[in-house]
Amino acid sequence: MTTLTIASGTSETRDRPEARAEARKKNRVQLDFAPRSMERLNTLKAKTEAASYAEVVKNALRLYEALIEEVESGKQFLVRDKDGSVAPFRLFL
Repeated sequence: MTTLTIASGTSETRDRPEARAEARKKNRVQLDFAPRSMERLNTLKAKTEAASYAEVVKNALRLYEALIEEVESGKQFLVRDKDGSVAPFRLFL
C-alpha cells in the first residue's frame, strides 16, 4: 500500500489581499493506495503531463464534481462505439 499526502488549496495569487491570504490556507489529506491504484495514478500523471499527484487528484475531483452536477440535473452521458452505435454510459452504478 502506498501513501500519498496532498495539500489542498491553491497557490494562485489573486488581486485582492484577502483572496491571497485565503489561497494560502491549505489542508493536508493523506490517501492510502493499493499498488494497482498507484499504477493508475502514475499512468494518469504521465498521460496528462501533470506536474504532481496533487494536480491529477485535483483535476479528477473537478471532473467528478462536474459529472455529478450534470447527472443531478437530469442529463445523461452517451458513448458512441467505432461502428457509430450510441448507448447510455452508466457513470454511477
